[in-house]
Amino acid sequence: MGTTPSLADHDTTGTSSDGGGPNGGRLGALRTVAAVAAIAAIIVVLAVSASYLRDENANRLLQVLLAIALGVVGVWAFYWAMDRGVSALPEALSERVRPIVFVGPAAVILGVYLVYPAINTIIISFMDRQSENFVGVDNYIDVFTKSDTLTSIRNSILWVIIVPVITVAIGLAFATLVDKLSKRSEASAKSLIFLPMAISFVGASVVWGFVYSFRPAGFGNQIGILNAIWTALGNDPINWLSVQPWNNAFLMVIVIWAQVGFAMVILSSAIKAVPSEIVEAARIDGASEIQLFWKVVFPSVLSTVVVVWTTLVITVWKLFDIVYVMTGGRDGTSVIAERMVTEFFKNFNFGAGAALAVILFVAVTPVMVINVRRFQAEEAIR
Repeated sequence: MGTTPSLADHDTTGTSSDGGGPNGGRLGALRTVAAVAAIAAIIVVLAVSASYLRDENANRLLQVLLAIALGVVGVWAFYWAMDRGVSALPEALSERVRPIVFVGPAAVILGVYLVYPAINTIIISFMDRQSENFVGVDNYIDVFTKSDTLTSIRNSILWVIIVPVITVAIGLAFATLVDKLSKRSEASAKSLIFLPMAISFVGASVVWGFVYSFRPAGFGNQIGILNAIWTALGNDPINWLSVQPWNNAFLMVIVIWAQVGFAMVILSSAIKAVPSEIVEAARIDGASEIQLFWKVVFPSVLSTVVVVWTTLVITVWKLFDIVYVMTGGRDGTSVIAERMVTEFFKNFNFGAGAALAVILFVAVTPVMVINVRRFQAEEAIR
């Protein structure tokens, strides 16, 4: 009686499996070649497309559509092809290469668009106004001796001290108050308070331009809300944005108005994360609402308060839009970022502009370090 042959009796040599045999080896090689060819083709397409995007005579609509396609489909296809190519390599090698392949393009882009410009800016800061001759630290000496740049540094320091503190304080107050409302009322209140956050600083400047608007005598009626109130009280209209030093405070109000919603939303989430057991225990012990806030809630959300504060400090340090749109830096309202742009693009003094950029970078760096250390400390606790 014959026996049925088992699978082990069959010759497995020459199977189409990817794992071994001549066919598997040939298939793996073909996949590798195909992946490399696909990557090369995609690079060629990207290069040709980039050339078309720079063509001033090309159809604008087609350029926009092509840019969208390159930014979405092209990048996806590039990473897909590289993933296929890495997968075709031996397993041990592919596991080593894959992180490099995926992180590599991002690292190159960061190097080209972030690291190189930073280094180049530092070099330019030691050159003359046309970046032709080396002048040492003369640009930095000018920054700290000229009256206009000293004014911008003084104003920026005042902005950094005042705006984040007031914004966080108001945001924390709003977050605490809306937390006591019903869900529907809380959602409506938060939406109204957060709404200015959806407006750019330029848009906010346009809105507040109607608040501070001033027209000299003979140039029509006053349309500014603030002047309407002021003249209704029997006073003459005032050009609010030229009244020193209060014009800086009027500009700060715009940033506070625009950023309070951001602070409120983040701090509200932190307040809701405070354990209810601790709150109830404090109430049972007879703590008033004010004591409950300062002794329980505030210490619990302190780390979030620091994060919001440091984020606002960075935002204020590099603030440019509001000052440029509202006053253009006139009447003692200049700040470092606005002065940097003025030196670069109006005065064409590249050395001074680069020196201001370096000073701004140095001023922001400690705040970023604080933020990173806070995140690391929180991760260590978790």
